[in-house]
Amino acid sequence: MNAEAQRKLIFNPDEANLRLPLVRAIVKDIVALYENLHDRQERIEEIKHLPGSTTRDEDSVYSEELLQAELDIENDKEQLKTYEEELLELGVELEDPGLGVVNFPTLREGKEVYLCWRLGEEEVGHWHSLDETYSDRRSLLEESIDNDDHNDMLM
Repeated sequence: MNAEAQRKLIFNPDEANLRLPLVRAIVKDIVALYENLHDRQERIEEIKHLPGSTTRDEDSVYSEELLQAELDIENDKEQLKTYEEELLELGVELEDPGLGVVNFPTLREGKEVYLCWRLGEEEVGHWHSLDETYSDRRSLLEESIDNDDHNDMLM
C-alpha cells in the first residue's frame, strides 16, 4: 500500500452521510452478531454451573455442547473482526459494537475530531473529540465543523 493510500480519510458531514447506506448495513450485522455472542456467552456460563458440570470439562455431561459453543463463539468473534475491518477500509472506526456507534474522522478548527453516528439515526448529526466517546458527543447544529482542510481527502 503506498503512502497516499495509507492516509486517514477525512470526512465532512455530507461525505459521511453518503457512506451511511453501506456503513448502516455493516453496523446492523455487527450489533446483531455482538448481541447474539453476548447471549451465547452467558448461556455457556449458565451451563458450566449446572448440576453434572464439573471443573474438568472432559468429564462434564455438557462437554461436547460447551466445546461446540465455544468454537462457534470464536468463529463469530473472527466475523466481528472482519466487519470491523470492512468499516476501517471505508475510513470508519467502530466505537461501540453493542450500541452500533461509529466515528468518521473530520476536522474542526484545524484539529481532528470524530463525526459520530449510531445505528438507528437517520444521518450523521453529532461529533466529539478524539479523547471523548459517544456519551460526550455534541450536535453538529450547535457547533459547526470546519471542513476547509478536507480538500486533501481521499475517496
